[in-house]
Amino acid sequence: MKKIIPVEKNKDYIVEIKGMGYEGEGVGKIDDFTIFIPGAIKGEKVNAKIVKVNKNFAFGKLLNVAQESNYRTEPICGIYKRCGGCQLQHLSYEGQLDFKGQRVKDAIERIGKINPEVLPVIGMENPYNYRNKVQLPVGEANGEINIGFYALRSHDIINMEKCYIQDEISEKIMTLVKQWMITNNIKAYDESTHTGVLRHLMIRKGFKTSEVMVVLVTRTNELPHKDEIIELLTSNIKEVVSIIQNINSEKTNVILGQKSSTLWGKDTIQDYIGKFKFNISPLSFFQVNPVQTEVLYNKALEYANLTGDEIVFDAYCGTGTISLFLAQKAKKVYGVEIIPEAIGNAWENAKLNNVDNVDFLVGKSEQVIPDLINKGIKADVVVVDPPRKGCERVLLEAIAKINPKRIVYVSCDAGTLARDLAILDELNYKTEKIQPVDMFPHTAHVECVVLIQRVDT
Repeated sequence: MKKIIPVEKNKDYIVEIKGMGYEGEGVGKIDDFTIFIPGAIKGEKVNAKIVKVNKNFAFGKLLNVAQESNYRTEPICGIYKRCGGCQLQHLSYEGQLDFKGQRVKDAIERIGKINPEVLPVIGMENPYNYRNKVQLPVGEANGEINIGFYALRSHDIINMEKCYIQDEISEKIMTLVKQWMITNNIKAYDESTHTGVLRHLMIRKGFKTSEVMVVLVTRTNELPHKDEIIELLTSNIKEVVSIIQNINSEKTNVILGQKSSTLWGKDTIQDYIGKFKFNISPLSFFQVNPVQTEVLYNKALEYANLTGDEIVFDAYCGTGTISLFLAQKAKKVYGVEIIPEAIGNAWENAKLNNVDNVDFLVGKSEQVIPDLINKGIKADVVVVDPPRKGCERVLLEAIAKINPKRIVYVSCDAGTLARDLAILDELNYKTEKIQPVDMFPHTAHVECVVLIQRVDT
């Protein structure tokens, strides 16, 4: 019997919002048929126009709110509804933290089928201007230069004069770059024709050092009028210590190319996480919220509960930032990462901070860690910080075989985290507690640090 769909495209409906989806969209039902409505909040009653109908669900456009949530607030940003940079500015910050905590709980219970303690989300005292890196596409529309973020689910650039999540110095740099382009007739990149010069503007800032790097990402090897942009930036912004040209001549959505040259100043800037300092190049991975990164890493160190006698494996170690934190209290840390350049950065970071009880290895964690085990090297504590896809099962099984006392899991995706915690539960490792950390206020993302203990039988 054919399923009856109770809504029609382009018709308006009153919908009660019973929950919130992965990206913060409101979720309601009409005759048990699910409707996703961006901008709606759990507990509200809204009027929505159906814009897309699928077999099992539909999408609606929010027209007005008949009954408001106490969490609803006026977005601080004037282009919030068009820009894809933030998803949750219509929620008070308290509401954002509540949503993120609930999202983690729902994923753990629904996917993981376990019920550990999920602690309240650790938020920021000031959840604005927290980003130390911004990558802004550059384009042209109707004869005007546009620099900003892409509109949600498109490559239309929303021209931006102010952004409330990036550092304020970025706005000054963006204005100067636009001025330079207009004055010198520097063409913006056109991805449809693969023409033009400037593709992206990337800005990195050391929050504790105030050093600023400006990266001009170009399609062309030559950068016309480069002396003018150097003079404009250095004479107006004293914090700028590095101006880099990065060349990306490929037809691609990847922002940075592999070739960079320093136009002026230093090749890198420096910043700190806790007491550790790091050199940051255009291609370096470095967490974008340094305040919450320190919170996250300190929580990982707390959960590792090291006494100074332990061998620690740090899987997916990246540039070694967590490894250095762990090395403060461990006997030895082995960091594993598949990207050779990241391991090169990790060794440099260890040397820069005079840390000598670390060893960094290139390769897939699910291959390198079993190799270490076969060589007789076993860990007392294992830390994993995988990409969004989570851990390979073979890695989790290899970790369980060496019987570490504790596993600390740092996650950027609640769904894959839940899946992996269920696997570890089968392998006799119990999830004790989950600490969500708000690394990206006003967006739908949430990070977690998880304490997992061996069950002694």
